[in-house]
Amino acid sequence: MIGKLKGILDSYGDDFVIVDVGGVGYVVHCSARTLQALPAAGEPVTLSIETHVREDQIRLFGFEEDVEREWFRLLQTVQGVGAKVALAILSALSPRDLVGAIAASDRASLTRAAGVGAKLAVRIMSELRDRAGAMPSGAAFPAAVTGAPRGPADDALSALVNLGYRRAEAQPAVARVLARLGDGAAVDAVIRDSLKELAPGAVS
Repeated sequence: MIGKLKGILDSYGDDFVIVDVGGVGYVVHCSARTLQALPAAGEPVTLSIETHVREDQIRLFGFEEDVEREWFRLLQTVQGVGAKVALAILSALSPRDLVGAIAASDRASLTRAAGVGAKLAVRIMSELRDRAGAMPSGAAFPAAVTGAPRGPADDALSALVNLGYRRAEAQPAVARVLARLGDGAAVDAVIRDSLKELAPGAVS
C-alpha cells in the first residue's frame, strides 16, 4: 500500500495530478482544496496517500495534510458516502470547517458539497458527532455535544477554543450572540452564530 508520494508535480488534471517519482508517473486524485494548495508543475511535492484497491483498478487519493486523509477515511464510514462524495465534501469544507459544521448541526454547510443532500447531511452529522472528537486534528468536541451538563456560554466558548480560536476573541463573540439570542438559546445556535461573528469580514 502507498502511504506517501514525494516527487515532482508533472501535470494537473480536472480532479487529479500526476506525480513523477523516479520517472514513474502516479495519477493521484485530490480534493479541490488540495489542488489549490499544490505548487506549479515542475515543482517538488509531497502528498499523503490513501490507496483504494479494487478488482479492476488501483486508485490513489492524495492530500496536502494527514488530517485531511483521516477525514477522507472517516467520511466513508457513513452510509452513502463513497470516495467521490468524500472528496467533494473536503473540496467544500476544510477539516476545521467540518468540525464546526458537525458541532453546530450546520446542515447547510454540508449540503454545499456536490452529492450531499439534506438527508445525507443529517446522517453525516448524526453518525460522526461522537466519533469526530477522536480525530487527530486536535479539535475535540465540547461537552455540550457529548452530553455533559454545562451552560450554553461555557459550551459554546469551549467549542470555539477547541476549533482553534483564541479565548480572548471567542468570548466577546459568544457574549454578543447570547445578548441577541438570550441565555436560554440552544448551544448549537450559539456556536453557529458565534462562528458567523468570527468569520473574516464579519461586522461586530
